[in-house]
Amino acid sequence: MKELEYPFNSIEILKKQKRLKKELLKNEKFIEKRIAILSGSTIGDVKSVLEIFLLNNGIKPVFYEGQYNRFYEESVFENQKLDEFKPDIIYIHTTNKNISMLPTPLMNESDVDNLKHMEFERFKSVWENLFYKYRCPIIQNNFELMPYRVFGNADCYYKNAINKYVLTLNELLSEYALKNSNMHICDIHYLSAWFGLEKWSESRFWHLYKYGLHMEAIPLLAFNVANIIKAIYGKNQKAVITDLDNTLWGGIIGDDGLENIKLGIETPEGIAYSELQQYLKYLKQRGIILCVCSKNEDETARLGLNSDKGILKEDDFAIIKANWNEKYINISDISKEINLLPESFVFIDDNEVERDSVAAFIPGIKIPVLEGPESYRKILDQSGFFESVSFSEDDKHRTEFYKANIARENLRMLFDSYDDYLKSLEMKANISRFSERNIERITQLINKTNQFNLTGRRFTQSEIESYIDSSYYVTMSAKLCDKFGDNGIVTALIGEISKDKKLSIISWVMSCRVFKRNLEYMMFDALIEECMTRGIRVLEGIYINTNKNKSVFDLYQKLGFTEVESTEGKSVWEYKLTDKYKKMNQVIEVKWDE
Repeated sequence: MKELEYPFNSIEILKKQKRLKKELLKNEKFIEKRIAILSGSTIGDVKSVLEIFLLNNGIKPVFYEGQYNRFYEESVFENQKLDEFKPDIIYIHTTNKNISMLPTPLMNESDVDNLKHMEFERFKSVWENLFYKYRCPIIQNNFELMPYRVFGNADCYYKNAINKYVLTLNELLSEYALKNSNMHICDIHYLSAWFGLEKWSESRFWHLYKYGLHMEAIPLLAFNVANIIKAIYGKNQKAVITDLDNTLWGGIIGDDGLENIKLGIETPEGIAYSELQQYLKYLKQRGIILCVCSKNEDETARLGLNSDKGILKEDDFAIIKANWNEKYINISDISKEINLLPESFVFIDDNEVERDSVAAFIPGIKIPVLEGPESYRKILDQSGFFESVSFSEDDKHRTEFYKANIARENLRMLFDSYDDYLKSLEMKANISRFSERNIERITQLINKTNQFNLTGRRFTQSEIESYIDSSYYVTMSAKLCDKFGDNGIVTALIGEISKDKKLSIISWVMSCRVFKRNLEYMMFDALIEECMTRGIRVLEGIYINTNKNKSVFDLYQKLGFTEVESTEGKSVWEYKLTDKYKKMNQVIEVKWDE
């Protein structure tokens, strides 16, 4: 919905909450999540506006609304209502108004350290009690600076100064979040600076209504909390497709020549384009795929991408489409070549006509409105496309993974027999059970995978962690390597064992990067081996149509299951295991990692 895309009008959102909600509820499909908001101040509009942004991201929230300023009591003491609610996410909405103890100028360094320790432990007891009871992700606001300074500019470094104290508390929160993957920080320290600390802290909203921030800042806060929640459930974007002329550099390279494009420190306009290139370079380094879609001669486009003035180079892009085709055709081809759905992409182009054309032909793709190169980076950054809740080793090498995939596809064209092609890849798989070592990547894989995802279920990391040592679950993941390189962990499976020794496959996902390599057959072979070891003789497979996973609707049939139940959008399959099982994988060398 356009009204909810950055840059949005906060006042209009607050005025039109009911209409926006009504419009959003007309959408067909949502995932429903139970979200508890625990209060450090008034949260009425915070909840209502958060709901709107979540609906806009395909998440339908059911809320538990905590009592005013009772976040501590509702967390550490018995809370039957919250127990019965069974939250999927807990959001603790506190501000600097909820810091219970502040230093005074008379305190020495030891006194301040003790105070800081007690305050942090108070919040830590909240998080640990909640996590112990509900095993769900927790989103905690950090603290904005105070709107006053007792020591003036020295407030940022005197140990007994209030703002220095706030900064050190924020550092403790950050360190805790780094060590606890189910803890996420909503950075209101940054948001208040972005909004304007003086306005954010306008006292009348606290004095009159007990709001911990300016009313007009509520949409900004809710937007950011919604971005964290959508990222937890894998709904953020994975790739940028960018135009070149007047998008990555100023001017038209085919007309102006390489020497005359605006890029670099010589001109204000060139600086703006360089800032965008640097931002995209950072995104690529954290795992976002970059692609080019430009109406241009291929040779000319690559000349620009290898300019000495540029920060991005040709090698930074997984795919470059520089030709005279319509852009929606090239984008559709990119989607097929790297096997990502349109909603995974952000398309950036300075030309409104091109943006409108792509939007008309490719539903779901994200297309921010760009108005002037000086705003390109800001709009791309503030739109919340790339919110991160994890950063794995695989993310650092994602572009290389996709480039290797393209090399594999080029090799395939040289073979008449697909089996011969698969054998030529010299594939090797390492299968392992879920463990603390791989749990972050597995959670990321399950929550980001749409196409090969048999049930569409999303899991928090804490849920998946609970399966690791449980005798009621079978967990398996696999890395895949071949002569082109290591793909990392690309598939994961969770099976639940019933009392009568039947295993139900409740989640099975596989990265789009390794489709059609017989990896599903290898995983099924490994699952059968595990079931035989555990004395399991009946397997149940569940397929739920999510409109994004139609490519695997017949997977269980291919594996030899029999359909036993079918309703609209869902089918249940059964497989009876015998000692005569014959392995299906013939092309991947398999090793178990214990």
